[in-house]
Amino acid sequence: MKTAAHLLSRTATAAILTCCALPLATLAMAPAQPDERIARGEQVLRDLNRGRTQPVFESMRRDFPFLADATAGYALGDVWGRTVLDARTRQLSAMAAFAALGLRPFFKVHAGYALDAGVPVAELKEIVYLVTVPAGFPRAIEASQALQELLQERGLTVGSAPAATP
Repeated sequence: MKTAAHLLSRTATAAILTCCALPLATLAMAPAQPDERIARGEQVLRDLNRGRTQPVFESMRRDFPFLADATAGYALGDVWGRTVLDARTRQLSAMAAFAALGLRPFFKVHAGYALDAGVPVAELKEIVYLVTVPAGFPRAIEASQALQELLQERGLTVGSAPAATP
């Protein structure tokens, strides 16, 4: 025997589903409007890459479109699209953060962006040295290896002497 509460619960559930399903179905059929945040983020990415494609992002766009849109909209469009910091400061900050977190691929990408922004190799090396303080030697060594790879790929040299100390 079904109670009144059970029938009311089923009725309420059906009403909620009916109210929600129609708008959701309508939304699913509506053409997607380009989000200006995503467009701004994709422009930031094009600028960072100087017109070159960014393989990691392109792969994410293909295989994980929601994640790519979220990255383009928030990380690139809202955060990287800000103009308070100049490009070199933003890239040096990102390098330090990624090195401290042990995120070698991201460190390498942003070290490349820093080079593109005109940051000299000596300053990139200084970021590696600074990482030893908050994150330790293993993270700095990992970052130094990523920087060596990047510089070799670009035909640049790391040099054997550290940057001058004050």
